[in-house]
Amino acid sequence: MGLLDSVLGSVLGGGGSQGSNPLMQMALQMLMHNGGSSGAGGAGGGGGGLGGMLGGMLGGGQSNVAAPSMGGLSGIMDAFQKGGLGHIADSWVSQGDNMPVSGDQISHVFGQDKIASMASQLGMSHGEVSGGLAQILPQLINHVTPNGQVPQDHSMIQDALGSLFKR
Repeated sequence: MGLLDSVLGSVLGGGGSQGSNPLMQMALQMLMHNGGSSGAGGAGGGGGGLGGMLGGMLGGGQSNVAAPSMGGLSGIMDAFQKGGLGHIADSWVSQGDNMPVSGDQISHVFGQDKIASMASQLGMSHGEVSGGLAQILPQLINHVTPNGQVPQDHSMIQDALGSLFKR
């Protein structure tokens, strides 16, 4: 699980396990939730079998966190475009270097209300959530877009995330 450990290490300061990171669970849900239903999705929200798989790998079953619906990977990319930061998100998809994003930029793109909702659910500060997502999302999105393109087939994203946990 080299990449996942690296992501978690950078977010948690090197000392956490997959099961102890609800922010990682939330980020994965945001990537997987295609926006097929309104509101927040649970551990299986929109991801079908992958939701259960990720829940098991990240904490032994159903998650207590529910990510806000962002429309999956495509929705996240659209939010960055609309927020004037499409070039940053595009760098995570491209095969070049990932441009960094700040917690303030994450708050701008996702909206203060969604960040506040996540912070409340997770028992974290607004800054911890936005800063954590700023560390997690570039690496996750980079991983699920290895060919330099956003996959149109949702199962390709599931496969890429599944491979992340097999390392």
